[in-house]
Amino acid sequence: MPKKQFIEKLMHERDKFELTLNRVGYTRRMTLKGVAGKWSIKDILAHILAYELYIADRINEIQHEQIYTPCKTQTALDAFLEEFGYPDFGSPLLDDDSPNEWVVEKYKNVSLEDVVAQEIQAFSSIVTMIENTTQKLIDEHTLFERVANNTFKHYREHLRDIRHWLKTHAVNSKN
Repeated sequence: MPKKQFIEKLMHERDKFELTLNRVGYTRRMTLKGVAGKWSIKDILAHILAYELYIADRINEIQHEQIYTPCKTQTALDAFLEEFGYPDFGSPLLDDDSPNEWVVEKYKNVSLEDVVAQEIQAFSSIVTMIENTTQKLIDEHTLFERVANNTFKHYREHLRDIRHWLKTHAVNSKN
């Protein structure tokens, strides 16, 4: 896929994500638990932020011809977490839940405004890096697929939860 076309798709999917978030409103509703299991929308955003930071750093490594190797030991996982501030989502040692719970716990006392600002910045960084990466590097490293998995395919997964919650919340608030 040509880079311009991918960026247009990325931005279109991002618009859908943000439109749904705008339906929630920038209010305390963003911090109400129970949107996705026990998570709030703020928790979902922190979770998405961590994955966006992860893929942004992998793009940066590719641009600088650095090699990313997923962590294979607990010591390496701990060092990765210390260095980057998020789990090594590419490590085969991680299960599906523990890194996500770690992220939610990390951002528990961070304000909604800060989580939103950091997530927007991470997404913007991804777009800028893709714009500044050659088509050859993008193709060699299957960056479109990797970016899609950590951005808009991830948004879609959580949009289902948010939309369901909005529908349920709207019904409950009318009663």
